[in-house]
Amino acid sequence: MSCGLGAIILVFMLVKHNVDNSSVESELLSADLSRLESQQKALRDSLAEVQGQTAAAEGGVAASSAEIARLKAALAQQKAANAKDMAQLKRLEQTIKTTEVAKPADVIAKDSVGEQNYVMGLKVEGQRIAILLDASASMTDEKLLDVIRRKTGSDADKRQGPKWKRSQEIVRWLLARLPKDADVSVIAFNDKAKVMGPKAWVPARDANALGAIFQSVQAVVPSGPTNLQKGLMELTAHKPSNVYIITDGLPTDGESNYRSLNPFASCGSLLRKATTISGECRVKLFRQTLAESAPRPGVVVNVILLPIEGDPEASPEFWVWTADTGGLLITPAENWP
Repeated sequence: MSCGLGAIILVFMLVKHNVDNSSVESELLSADLSRLESQQKALRDSLAEVQGQTAAAEGGVAASSAEIARLKAALAQQKAANAKDMAQLKRLEQTIKTTEVAKPADVIAKDSVGEQNYVMGLKVEGQRIAILLDASASMTDEKLLDVIRRKTGSDADKRQGPKWKRSQEIVRWLLARLPKDADVSVIAFNDKAKVMGPKAWVPARDANALGAIFQSVQAVVPSGPTNLQKGLMELTAHKPSNVYIITDGLPTDGESNYRSLNPFASCGSLLRKATTISGECRVKLFRQTLAESAPRPGVVVNVILLPIEGDPEASPEFWVWTADTGGLLITPAENWP
């Protein structure tokens, strides 16, 4: 009996001990489970965050890839456009190289075409252009001794004078560069004045008329004194808008009654008491000529001066006159035109 009771007590104690141990283990397991669940949640949150960042990164990569593709396409398009432009540029360069520049045809022929044909600043312009050509004896040569020698020569010898040949070429140079819509008149003067060509005014586009004018100039024999007043009187009667005078110096004769003009009391040649005229008297004569016979205000006067020995005042006097009218005084190089 006592043995059975002891056995029962032993079993009860064992059961109670196991129950107590089981409770402790359950608590431990529950704690571990909570910790693991917390770790799992933290890992899931981290995973979700990483997945979100990955998705955003993948979106950025896709956008960057699209932008790169767009830029590559734009670059390829620009390269194609540049290649097209370069090809067009090369075609234009080739066209420029092979295209002959059209030059306006001169109405009257001018054989020489070098740079010496052009004088800086001198333009042939205007609606009614008058060319006044000095055809006096001094227009045959450059030096006084040669001029004197040719005075006693034949008409053919006078026409062959180098200055006269040059003067003719200047006339042709001017005629060759007339504006197409202009009219022109050429007047040669010494102690007389004469219109060259078929009539006082001819159209610049009329090649035949210009040719006739130049033939008339070639037929002139340079001789006699330089009576600028005669030329200006003839010229003014035709009412030009622009004047081009070809001469070698100040006048030596005029049309006024110089006996009645006090400044000319000492100028014997103008009073028909001497055969030569001083430089001082030529200046006085020139200024008197302009006072009485210069073209009306508004007419532009240009002078092409081929200076002769012994007339140093010609350049300043002509310069003042042309400047006052808005024109030019040109003393060209010996090889022009």
